[in-house]
Amino acid sequence: MNSFGRIFRVSIFGESHGPAVGIVIDGCPSGVALTADDFTTDIERRKGGTQKGTTPRQETDAPIFQTGIFRDKTTGAPLTIMFENKNTRSSDYEKQRSFPRPGHADFVASKKFGSNEDFRGGGHFSGRLTVCIVAAGVVAKKVLKNISVTAKILEIGGEQDLEKGLQKAIDAKDSVGGIVECTVTGLPIGLGEPFFDSVESLISHAAFSIPAVKGIEFGAGFQAAKMFGVDHNDAIIDANGRTATNNAGGVVGGISNGNDLVFRVAIKPTSSTPKEQESLNWETGEVEKFSIKGRHDLCIALRVPPVLEAVTAMVLADLMLLENKISRVAG
Repeated sequence: MNSFGRIFRVSIFGESHGPAVGIVIDGCPSGVALTADDFTTDIERRKGGTQKGTTPRQETDAPIFQTGIFRDKTTGAPLTIMFENKNTRSSDYEKQRSFPRPGHADFVASKKFGSNEDFRGGGHFSGRLTVCIVAAGVVAKKVLKNISVTAKILEIGGEQDLEKGLQKAIDAKDSVGGIVECTVTGLPIGLGEPFFDSVESLISHAAFSIPAVKGIEFGAGFQAAKMFGVDHNDAIIDANGRTATNNAGGVVGGISNGNDLVFRVAIKPTSSTPKEQESLNWETGEVEKFSIKGRHDLCIALRVPPVLEAVTAMVLADLMLLENKISRVAG
């Protein structure tokens, strides 16, 4: 499905090389001050072409408000925001249509939708649609007010020296992955539910909607498997629930405990690599060598932080509204 959330509900639409991509946010509180300028910072952070190792494709990405805004404030009605696609080069994808690209959705999308899918630029599966998610995050962050959501890159290509990791991709003329960490401060105690609607479950669900995310861990994460219980347990040191350590990552029993929410995601190498590869040729029925043409990121992790912040803010805004921690009317 293309929708997420229960009260703060986000629906995404569009294809990479179609006329536009966009979002509809239902359940956004009324009275949230919102102008195009509010989107500039996070959208610029997500853009390609402005960072070494990112795709040279650049779009203006100016938000076009269609519904839900009146006199620069949300009305409480569904909020619709669109972003035009103007800098497309669809011929790159027409030429390589006979090869379903390894690591991409080409093969499974064709099977699922009977070859009716828009395959240009990955169509509806494209990372292009993350601009819509970032836009939803801008709105969600405003709804969250004093709760801070920030993400940063920890590693590129296995290197903590990000420039060194990126240079590995450039030297190899190949792509690399990375690790991105997100931290949330100011969360109240009590968000989330046991089991299926735990904070970790909902954030993980949202995080895996970001193309290229292949893993997630909270707090100590996989390192917890190597620890003794007494070392992993976070001692509670005051009546507000503050803990001496934060191996749980701010969530216990699926519920926020008032400490910083900390988690990390693993980003795979960009599937569209300039290296020659082998794949099935649909036309000949043979496995053949081919190379991917077009404009692509050497390291998609560079563009993930604002997207990860966005999905996290979406989940938390929804949870806050469910718990009546924030009003349906801003102010």
